[in-house]
Amino acid sequence: MRDIRAILSHYFDILEEGRTAKFQLCKNMPVSFKKSNSLKKLWKNHNEITNNQKILDILPEKSLLDLKIEIASSIFHNCCFCERRCSIDRSNKTGECGVGKPLISSEFLHMGEERILIPSHTIFFSGCTFHCVFCQNWDISQVSSGSYIDPIQLADIIHKRKVQGGINVNWVGGDPTPNLKYILEVLKSIKDNIPQIWNSNMYCSIETMSLLNGIIDLYLTDFKYGNDSCAKRLSKINDYYDIVKRNHTIAYENGEIIIRHLVMPNHINCCSKPIMEWIAENIPNSAVNIMAQYRPEYHAFDINDISDRVLIEDVLEVRDYSEGLGLHLI
Repeated sequence: MRDIRAILSHYFDILEEGRTAKFQLCKNMPVSFKKSNSLKKLWKNHNEITNNQKILDILPEKSLLDLKIEIASSIFHNCCFCERRCSIDRSNKTGECGVGKPLISSEFLHMGEERILIPSHTIFFSGCTFHCVFCQNWDISQVSSGSYIDPIQLADIIHKRKVQGGINVNWVGGDPTPNLKYILEVLKSIKDNIPQIWNSNMYCSIETMSLLNGIIDLYLTDFKYGNDSCAKRLSKINDYYDIVKRNHTIAYENGEIIIRHLVMPNHINCCSKPIMEWIAENIPNSAVNIMAQYRPEYHAFDINDISDRVLIEDVLEVRDYSEGLGLHLI
């Protein structure tokens, strides 16, 4: 097994060697565009700059981050941040995620994340692109709660949390995906050099994955299901498996990954093992966290196959199977 520092070398270089976080580099990449440009033209410019990066020593008049914000602002009015693709103007109404104006349910230094991430400044948004019947955070993911914090004010809070010992910024929810425009606006105001973590169910659209490229240092993903049937029945989502595999592949190419998988009762053969096999074959240098925290919550008591706690024997079976595939478990 490779050492975790080798697998997540970029992340550790920011923490230990002062390497510049990607979003800060993005601010120094010059770009020229007009707000009147069509979305197609903005994307063309974005992709050209992303593929031919030029980093200045001083802040340009307009940067690649500014361009990402402009594209995200356009998407916000015809939303396709996730693969539900509601195509609604979210300044007027909410889509399946239930998110209009970004609402932050809580933010704090989290000591319950993976050891290499703590203390992690976790920023929890309300709302989610999924409707998981077993959600343990249903009170924020399925209910609009929390308060709006101005991006400049949140950047100040991030600085204070860093001074208090926070070693990264961990965007989570619910799910952060519907709030991408807001997150980019916050990043523009952050002066600290600090790793950015995208903590997501990874049902992002290809547009969102493109905007995250060059911004996110570490993807902390939630890989739930090994097939579409379980995803549809338990999270009310379509075409799950291909979309999430695609996005993990993109994240793997553009950054570093810790993949979380929550072992659920009666879902070892249909979900856990196929996921581990796919990771081993396609993105083998990822770190994998096999999680044993499943307990029935929300509506799970009404669904026979997931109405009980997961057995430790099931978790150990998945861990042993994953180790046999050569995966790096943390």
